[in-house]
Amino acid sequence: MRRFHAEFAVTASTRVLDVGGTSLNWSLAPVRPRLVVLNLPRTRQETDAGSTLVFGDGCALPFRDAAFDIVFSNSVIEHLGSEENQQRFAAEVRRVGKRYWVQTPNRWFPVEVHLLMPFLHWLPRSWQSAVARRFTVWQWIERPSPDRRDYYVNHYLESVRLLDETALRGLFPGSAVVKERFLGLVKSLVASRR
Repeated sequence: MRRFHAEFAVTASTRVLDVGGTSLNWSLAPVRPRLVVLNLPRTRQETDAGSTLVFGDGCALPFRDAAFDIVFSNSVIEHLGSEENQQRFAAEVRRVGKRYWVQTPNRWFPVEVHLLMPFLHWLPRSWQSAVARRFTVWQWIERPSPDRRDYYVNHYLESVRLLDETALRGLFPGSAVVKERFLGLVKSLVASRR
């Protein structure tokens, strides 16, 4: 959040759309912008007095062209299930935002960040399923109920499509790609247009 705020010089009057986020994330921000949070209707969240919650689909944003100074999205684009949905999402972000910051985990980081499993995402899909249904570091740490565990693992297997730098550049042509590192390795990528 600090880097985002510094790079975009966010002020209290900056109009920001957060696609797929929550108000809680913005409690970490050094300055609170004029915030609209868009998420799916099944998302249960509270909004605070400083933001507006809109239920909708990031692939079909209900806003006019260039309606926001900045569109922000953190770890959402990889959850859309298909390349076509990712393309629609990226086109909508570019359409409604004058500038944008879209972060996603890097496909080439050795630990799959959703299930916290080393190398899982590099295996063939059938092997991923066999491994993830038996054990993940996430389930060992989190200790979810069986139905929550099944839901989360199924969502990962059916919907998560990780991106690398080339794919992200293809979705956001002309954008800069910011590389967020962990222990020297590129953990996540950000398509940024300032």
